Amino acid sequence: MKLFFRELGQGQPLIILHGLFGSSDNWHSLSKVFAEKYKVYVVDQRNHGQSPHDPIHDYKALTDDLNEFIDDHQIEMPIVMGHSMGGKTAMNFAIRFPEKLSKLIVVDIVPKTYPVHHDSILEGLTSIDLGLLESRGQADEMLSQYVPQPAVRQFLLKNLARDNNQKFEWRINIPVLEKHIEDMGAELQYKGKFKGPALFIVGVKSNYFRAGDDVLIRSYFPGAEIVTLDTGHWVQAEDPKGFAEVVFNFVNK
Repeated sequence: MKLFFRELGQGQPLIILHGLFGSSDNWHSLSKVFAEKYKVYVVDQRNHGQSPHDPIHDYKALTDDLNEFIDDHQIEMPIVMGHSMGGKTAMNFAIRFPEKLSKLIVVDIVPKTYPVHHDSILEGLTSIDLGLLESRGQADEMLSQYVPQPAVRQFLLKNLARDNNQKFEWRINIPVLEKHIEDMGAELQYKGKFKGPALFIVGVKSNYFRAGDDVLIRSYFPGAEIVTLDTGHWVQAEDPKGFAEVVFNFVNK
């Protein structure tokens, strides 16, 4: 699959993968920060952003997409960084193709099974009748019945766009994501270890990391460093300055 991406900067390649319901747009500001020292590729994963839609959405497919992207663009030994779903993609890639990346950065996700916990979001998104929708404000009001947090709604509604006829459409493939939502919580799909440098950045207010997960992380990534920031799950958005500092400290070693 030919993925949409944004490219900026010069230097060692750094590939950034967004999370579920996200897109490359979410990394707009931070990608400019990283591009001061690195050649940054911010990718839209399948069924998200401006990348193609496809009926398959699991980590083996996402891993193959990333491998194809690296081969197509002749990217040599990139740093691969991913948040949430993107972090799971990055971990799977590192285990499957350990010889094809130099460093791994995983943001607020660990290599374990997670129960489905996006039910209300999917219910809210599917409740919006795009044919009757007249404004983003109206969509926000509808979604608020399912997603009370304004910041989360703002993030989700970035996926709302207008087509050539000025009608609203979703850039995310909601039916496919709903069908494969359990796959997004799956454990790693490959067996093995990535023995290269790895960094796990954890939000201390998030519930994605539990006591004992450090042992699990190092069973796959024996050289892993684990750094915490005083944030929730959206680490890079809640503390962009602290996040960038942690990333630069790691990649500059």
